[in-house]
Amino acid sequence: MAGLEDYKGQTPAWCPGCGNFGILKTFKDALVDLGIEPHQFTIVSGIGQAAKLPHYLRCNTFNGLHGRTLPVATGIRLANHGMPVIAVAGDGDCYGEGGNHFLHAMRRNINVKLFVHDNQIYALTKGQASPTTAEGTKTKNQPFGVFSEQLNPMALAVAMDCSFVARGFAGDGGQLKELIKAALGHRGFSLVDILQPCVTFNKINTYEWYKQRVYNIGPDHNPNDRMAAFGRALEWGDRIPTGVIYKNDRPIYEERNPVVRERPLVSMKFEKSRLEATEKEFF
Repeated sequence: MAGLEDYKGQTPAWCPGCGNFGILKTFKDALVDLGIEPHQFTIVSGIGQAAKLPHYLRCNTFNGLHGRTLPVATGIRLANHGMPVIAVAGDGDCYGEGGNHFLHAMRRNINVKLFVHDNQIYALTKGQASPTTAEGTKTKNQPFGVFSEQLNPMALAVAMDCSFVARGFAGDGGQLKELIKAALGHRGFSLVDILQPCVTFNKINTYEWYKQRVYNIGPDHNPNDRMAAFGRALEWGDRIPTGVIYKNDRPIYEERNPVVRERPLVSMKFEKSRLEATEKEFF
């Protein structure tokens, strides 16, 4: 059985104190708890500080384009739905450039697990506003403040009937580990939005700012109640809920696709004669 050292990758180049360190450590702890070996799963990432996580973790990985994490993850999952596929992204990477892919991944309910490192800023490109930056926040390239309303990914996910919707906090590794394990164990598209302080470029949403506001959702909340979940998802400001906000049990995309329902593409025999016969139909 693999231990923490078995998942060790390259030396991280994140800023000292970055919330990504907590996420990486917690992610490794979750994998050890679940007994998942490094060769047994694949992580897909795009561009950004969050996207560096698979470089610092020993695993199968595909590092692609900014905002294009989910199309690649979907393709890998359809090619081999016997292997768990994980996507990691930043808030700008996923909710900005990748927003359209995010919507349709939830709609299709492809069995991919998405972990978004949400620091409410574009950190790799030196601090401009992301979709989750609060309205009015002043940045280097928004000196008059952000004019757009802040995106609420939790409310959007519940509205899209996303199969598993949760929020974690990088400063609460205990709860975050359980959320990661729950997402990996859920059958369906899973979103875990992780509040992650950027100590260099976001001087508003600090560790202390979050600690004064986040609270763990109690057992009185029913995550299967969509209307109740939507109410929780709309909470933001003085009180920010963390935990499993919403989940449902509906057919995954792989089950509904007749081509790959019984077996993944990787196990199908390639017959050149069939390809040649198909080509002749077009001539």
